[in-house]
Amino acid sequence: MTPSLDATQLGAYFALIEASSLLKHAVEQQLREAGDLSYVQFQLLATLGDAPTGSRRMTDLADGVVYSRSGLTYQAQTLEKRGLVTRTQSSDDERSITVTITDEGRAVLAKVFPGHIAVLGDLLFAPLSRADIETLADILTRTRDHMRQTPPRSAEPRRRRKPTSAAE
Repeated sequence: MTPSLDATQLGAYFALIEASSLLKHAVEQQLREAGDLSYVQFQLLATLGDAPTGSRRMTDLADGVVYSRSGLTYQAQTLEKRGLVTRTQSSDDERSITVTITDEGRAVLAKVFPGHIAVLGDLLFAPLSRADIETLADILTRTRDHMRQTPPRSAEPRRRRKPTSAAE
């Protein structure tokens, strides 16, 4: 028997998807206008800005923002060309790359944050009471934590290719 969702579950799902899309669109527009950043680039800078050292390993960043390793590498290269991050070989793992936010990256974050907060306040939080926000935070945290029990592909161990012989 195929599992099914009731009308309330379907309604909740579609409302979540539509609200997420509308919010992400508005946030992306604000980030482009205020700092010439994509949503993923903002996530990277904000994650690095929140890290105590301002640095994170690429693999950890990919898992945190749920983005492919190759896509994240491209985004980090783009930010590095703008002088917003630096990329170096990790001191504790020669196979890893560490990304660090620069002073210029922190300045761009400081520039985009006021507008970012305004968009969130106007679109996401304005129609909610404080109790609603607390309930929403609880629900989304539990849902996220449940989903994180199955790690995204970016967090899976890399498969090693078998060497091919000259005879193949």
